[in-house]
Amino acid sequence: MLINKLDNVDVNVENGHKYAICDIKKGENIIKYGMPIGHATEDIKKGDHVHTHNVKTNLSGKLEYTYNHVTYPIEKIDTDMTFMGYVRENGNVGIRNDIWIVNTVGCVNKTAQILAEKTGAKYFPHPFGCSQLGDDQTITQTILKGMVNHPNAGGVLVLGLGCENNNIDVFKKVLGSWDDSRVKFLIAQEYDDEIEKGIELISELKENAKKYERQRVSVSKLKVGLKCGGSDGFSGITANPLVGRFCDKHTSMNGSCVLTEVPEMFGAEQLLMQRCESEEIFDKTVKLINNFKDYYTRHNQVIYENPSPGNKNGGITTLEEKSLGCVQKGGLSPVVDVLDYGDTITKSGLSLLNGPGNDIVAVTNLMAAGAHIILFTTGRGTPLGAPVPTIKISTNKALAERKKNWIDFDASPMLENIDLTDDLYNFVIEIAEGKKAKNEFNGYEEISIFKDGVTL
Repeated sequence: MLINKLDNVDVNVENGHKYAICDIKKGENIIKYGMPIGHATEDIKKGDHVHTHNVKTNLSGKLEYTYNHVTYPIEKIDTDMTFMGYVRENGNVGIRNDIWIVNTVGCVNKTAQILAEKTGAKYFPHPFGCSQLGDDQTITQTILKGMVNHPNAGGVLVLGLGCENNNIDVFKKVLGSWDDSRVKFLIAQEYDDEIEKGIELISELKENAKKYERQRVSVSKLKVGLKCGGSDGFSGITANPLVGRFCDKHTSMNGSCVLTEVPEMFGAEQLLMQRCESEEIFDKTVKLINNFKDYYTRHNQVIYENPSPGNKNGGITTLEEKSLGCVQKGGLSPVVDVLDYGDTITKSGLSLLNGPGNDIVAVTNLMAAGAHIILFTTGRGTPLGAPVPTIKISTNKALAERKKNWIDFDASPMLENIDLTDDLYNFVIEIAEGKKAKNEFNGYEEISIFKDGVTL
């Protein structure tokens, strides 16, 4: 454990926690990242540990916002940089060519598992698709629609039971159009042996997927999701700023990045709002923030009930501190769009996506929005992964060395002012071209669908 001297005061600088660099009076704001992260609940002496025992959030309810547009000097880069991807009939580009089994309802989870084990297809169990009402079922349908349409899947078997609310005939109306050679449907109740029929359909999908071969496409086609989980005091110093630099580089080449975890924007939302490219996008961002605050209060919860116990152990004290670190993943890129559940990324630049901070729900939302790859920063570590490559970026060296089976990329050299932007970008291209992320290698490819409604 490294101990440094702060004018003859011993402080631990390796544990991600904060220490006062000057005396702070009770009631004064605590400043980090140049912004208030809360206020002192007692007098704090220089060198004292600054954390939950002597700091309280400044957050309360909804705020009034004014559009004050700020543009940062991020120049567009005219590049011929490419990667090898799979081009689908509709022009979308994928970075994997797997066969996916997408359930319309949780009742056939085991059926999907058996089919996956017998065929090598990938399945993603979930408990929903029946006994849901209104918007709650709509969210389930739109997430599943995003999965069926995801270009990382070379073929999709849509598997239903037959009597569920979200039965295949109903789901087809949500799905709209599809390619019959790439998407097949199976209603289990209609066949004497649904396993035999499922194997037959998956065989057809696998044969059709063989026609897709990797070809050279522009990096502007690559859509990247941005996520953090199991954060610590270094998240906003190493990994998140690194991902922010990646985002700025990628969007400068007309690529797309998408930032979610709306509750982890609280306290830092104005930094995003001032980068909205138009007043229309600003208004959508205000609605995004306020609607999620309403969701909290509708369930009689305070909006600042965050960070998690693990975050606090890692040195994060208030939601403002977490948020100010979290939004750094978006770099300084202009905000070009605001997406709701089930919306698809369509614009080059940085988009904001509705959804909670819960790790597995957030990566599911990012995947369903069309993200090919997710950059997932972590200071505590997690094996979790989405159906798409989920690159784990460690905030500190200790985690990278201890959990090599989880961590793909170590951002800790950022503490020594080593710029890793190009290294990370090149690594992402390697993943896009077929190198497996640790979540894929370990088989951590799961979904969880956001729920906000009545179950019958």
